[in-house]
Amino acid sequence: MSYRTDQQRVQGLGSAHEGVGHWWSQRVTSIALVPLTLLFIFPFARNLGADYETVRAAYSHPFNAIVTVLLIVTVFIHLQQGLQVVIEDYVHGKVTRTALLLANTLFCWAMGLTGVFAVARIAFAG
Repeated sequence: MSYRTDQQRVQGLGSAHEGVGHWWSQRVTSIALVPLTLLFIFPFARNLGADYETVRAAYSHPFNAIVTVLLIVTVFIHLQQGLQVVIEDYVHGKVTRTALLLANTLFCWAMGLTGVFAVARIAFAG
């Protein structure tokens, strides 16, 4: 038994079959953020207020640099997905919604890549 009208069946309106994957991805990134944040906080707090050389030495250590990069990537993936849900739910108008979704994706990618580049520059400064 189908709950869709004849017009919906003709237009192909209905489930896009993407919701479960998006839901799981948000849950996985939120769970991953817990240990990554804890692993990030300790070296960060230890170097808070230190001079540049001390911070550079701390983040030149591969473990600290990898944890920081993983945290940045996970944060911006989670942010992009969360903002996508808000935009899809609360913005009406196809053009406005599309523009905001594109801006959301570009912003998150730009900020994420900037953060990864900054950590890489510190980690590989020689």
